[in-house]
Amino acid sequence: MKSNFIRRRPGYGVALLPWLLASCTRAPSFDIDGSLFPAWLVCLILGLLLAVLSRWLLLSLRITLAWPILVYPSLAALFTFMLWLVFFS
Repeated sequence: MKSNFIRRRPGYGVALLPWLLASCTRAPSFDIDGSLFPAWLVCLILGLLLAVLSRWLLLSLRITLAWPILVYPSLAALFTFMLWLVFFS
């Protein structure tokens, strides 16, 4: 026998009501050649470029890393989040 989920659990509808009624502000975006790109995408691209630049710098200084497969994605994430916090918070 199937019963109505909302009828069995009336508290779920009340708990979800704030999320259903909340509205979002307009997301920050950039106009690049007539197309609107979200700001997080621009921060991600710049973070990846900064991670590549830091890899080049570490290689030119001949610094070896124990776990490069973890270090470079972590650097990309660090640069991405840092750019987002600096420019959009």
